[in-house]
Amino acid sequence: MTAMAHEPITPAEGLLEIFQTLDTPEGFRAELIEGEIVVTPPPDGDHEDCIELVVNQVYGRSRTSMQFSGNKGMRLQSGGGCPRDHVIPDGTFAPRELRIFRGAGSWMPCDGVAMVLEVTSTKPGIDREGKRRCYARGGIPLYLLVDRDDSSLTLFSDPERDDYRQHCTIPFGKPLTLPEPLAFELETAAFR
Repeated sequence: MTAMAHEPITPAEGLLEIFQTLDTPEGFRAELIEGEIVVTPPPDGDHEDCIELVVNQVYGRSRTSMQFSGNKGMRLQSGGGCPRDHVIPDGTFAPRELRIFRGAGSWMPCDGVAMVLEVTSTKPGIDREGKRRCYARGGIPLYLLVDRDDSSLTLFSDPERDDYRQHCTIPFGKPLTLPEPLAFELETAAFR
């Protein structure tokens, strides 16, 4: 009997295989961010309140009618020989007319996404650094970070390669201008 030669599995392929078969406890979520499997517990109520404060204003004030999805998996370009990033934003916004969520699988591409939202929780460094680079590589135009530890909001815009070329940080309590397609001032007093 002759043994068949198989192509060796690269470390990146092995990591992706482990990630795809990972069984997390109920309510936990697993992401593959820059070659690292990141598992986070269910969020606390204050985390969810911050998300609702943004969603409510986007629905009521955005110039463009938006769809929202909480915790929708996205498959993004990766950097440095890692497998594709598999990231789950706290919130994803897209123009309603595109209907990008309809028919999307568990891990969808980021085409048509206007803005992603993250609220810092148990691993704030991932939201501030790793996810920011993932979203920039994916070409997502806007990344809104609600940083509860710093009591601030940061809007990243103008993605290029592994980062955003522009950002604006404001403390809770000051309005933050969101550009097109949203085109309104996000009120932040309730975040305090």
